[in-house]
Amino acid sequence: MLSVQRMTPFFTRKEEFRLRLVFAYQYFSIVKGDELFHFIPTEGKEIVINMKSLQVENLGEVFVFQRGNRFIRLPLYQLLLISDLHTHLKTIMEGSLDVGMEIQVELAEEVLVESRELIESLENENRRRMIDYALETNDLELFNELTEGMQ
Repeated sequence: MLSVQRMTPFFTRKEEFRLRLVFAYQYFSIVKGDELFHFIPTEGKEIVINMKSLQVENLGEVFVFQRGNRFIRLPLYQLLLISDLHTHLKTIMEGSLDVGMEIQVELAEEVLVESRELIESLENENRRRMIDYALETNDLELFNELTEGMQ
């Protein structure tokens, strides 16, 4: 198992609901066994996070780490699986950028509005079905009760 020793973005940029974390030399290092490997930006150098779903979007990006003349090449998805990278990403998103809470509040409000609209739509559909049922069974009392609220 790998562990991330240091993970400090060289540059961060928020684009709508995406957060780009760009890394450079000496800003990202991992420990494998007792050996420290430093990130080198030869292939992949950024992590893109969708702040709506809180998912990493560029899982195929390959990160290269070096120790002397030895290299470790890891796709981002594998780095997420075999290391504690996700805890560092969470810290970056919530702590230093204060983006996590503001996005969560926006999402919570959005979810509430969508939920209310969905519930209202389902209630209206149910009322229509019940009116159809009252008409089919000639239940005048139920029909009047259901149609009173529609006027």
